[in-house]
Amino acid sequence: MAPARVESLALSGLSAIPAEYVRPVEERPTECVFNLKGGVEDEGTQIPVVDVAGWDSADEEIKKEIGRQVAEASREWGVMQLLNHGISEILIERLQAAGKAFFDLPVEEKEKYANDHAAGKIAGYGSKLANNASGQLEWEDYYFHLLWPEQRRDMTTWPKHPQEYIEVTDAYGREIRKLVTKMLGTLSLDLGVEEDRMERVLGGENLEMQLKINYYPRCPQPELALGVEAHTDISALTFLLHNMVPGLQLYKDGKWVTAKCIPGALLVHIGDQVEVPINPISLYHFMVYHIS
Repeated sequence: MAPARVESLALSGLSAIPAEYVRPVEERPTECVFNLKGGVEDEGTQIPVVDVAGWDSADEEIKKEIGRQVAEASREWGVMQLLNHGISEILIERLQAAGKAFFDLPVEEKEKYANDHAAGKIAGYGSKLANNASGQLEWEDYYFHLLWPEQRRDMTTWPKHPQEYIEVTDAYGREIRKLVTKMLGTLSLDLGVEEDRMERVLGGENLEMQLKINYYPRCPQPELALGVEAHTDISALTFLLHNMVPGLQLYKDGKWVTAKCIPGALLVHIGDQVEVPINPISLYHFMVYHIS
């Protein structure tokens, strides 16, 4: 029997969400999120924005300044928004369109790609299983699979619809792989070690990248639920693409900060693996975040 999908609940016409999706008061989305969704924008504290247009510049001073800003954002926040990162807007639009086209399929079609945690099959279409003491669930469905290295991909876990999913996802993966090298190289130099040190520690040519597409169906009581509960990422780096709908919040200095949606920006989050110092005199900050 297939597990219940959040999309199926959302389409059932229910007016109240099941108890297992209701969050304790202290975990619920803050008022700022709903203000933003209603068109009232509260600037307040904001995630650092770094323009990396000159990352490949022949001018060493430009590259040093970008490195300084990336390192500062990593130390102070553990997250940043990258502008002019080199991934074309057209490619990003195609990627997002492909993901949407998959989730626009009927649930029974998507179930053909269902994962099976009990059988050890992690990749595929799924919904978050309860892994906390309270048994609470997240208001999301998702698709997950290995993106890199290319030779280790299991293409049977990649959607066959829409037809361009494989082509556009492969192209996006290659662009993200370039950004991984740039980010890790910049952080390594800031720590005073060889530029390729972090990348080598994290696997070098065999460094793994996973792709996860989160789908948040319309929720009848959004003030009670979370799409993704508060957590840090166990990875080294997370690259997040948004669809210009606010909801991502990060915990900074005792309060939740709502990430501003900036057209063309790529949000980069420093994960737990980079928090472990390669050089004992330096640590980067890691950020707790959730999505409402």
